[in-house]
Formats: sequence, C-alpha cells, structure tokens
Amino acid sequence: MKSLSVYAPQMLSILRIVAALIFMAHGTQKILGFPASDAAFPAVMSKLWIAGMLELIGGALLVVGLFTRPVAFVLSGLMAAAYWMAHAPRDAFPALNGGDAAILYCFVFLYFVFSGPGPISLDKVLKRDG
Repeated sequence: MKSLSVYAPQMLSILRIVAALIFMAHGTQKILGFPASDAAFPAVMSKLWIAGMLELIGGALLVVGLFTRPVAFVLSGLMAAAYWMAHAPRDAFPALNGGDAAILYCFVFLYFVFSGPGPISLDKVLKRDG
C-alpha cells in the first residue's frame, strides 16, 4: 500500500483553498452583504471595513495561491488582532467567546507562511516562492 504522505503536497493546496473560501465568505458578508448580516456595509476605513476588505481580497488571493506567504502573514495577524480585540474581552474561553475560528484561522494562515501554497497555486505556475 502506498503511503498517504505522497499526497501531502496536494492536500496542502486543498487545505489552503477550502480555508480561504470559507474565510472569504466573512469578507463577502461584510463588504457585499452576502450572506445577509447585521455587520454588512460598514463605514469605509472603519476597523470592520478594513477587516472585511482583508478577508475578501486576502481570501481571494489565497484561494488562487498568489502571494501566499505574505498574504497569509497579514491574515494571520488580522485573526490574532480580531481574537484579542473582539473575542477575548467577552470571556476567557474560546468556546464561550466565539473566538475559536479566529484562533484556528490564525494558526492555519501562519502555517501557510512557512509551508507555502502547495503545488496547486498561481505561485507555483509563476515559479514564485509564494
């Protein structure tokens, strides 16, 4: 039986694409109002607007795997800031303060900073380091 580890590079790309698509939905919700939300259409240059633009544009760049390492670095920082500014003040426990997704995104994106985009990416097609 073949070792599953031979598929690890492709699974890295799939993880990047799926995580970025789900993350990007937070940006579409804030900036485009889809799906509908109370947080839709924040004031331009507000913290919520900046976060939404980073989620939307950064998420799209990660989906296609373009500028993966620097984008993932910025998004990891965004999620760390989001956790400490929006979630941690509510409660000490992530399961109670709603910040578990922010923590997970922070560390998944931080992993992409070190791993790069995987083989299915524009960075690889353009022979960039990611």
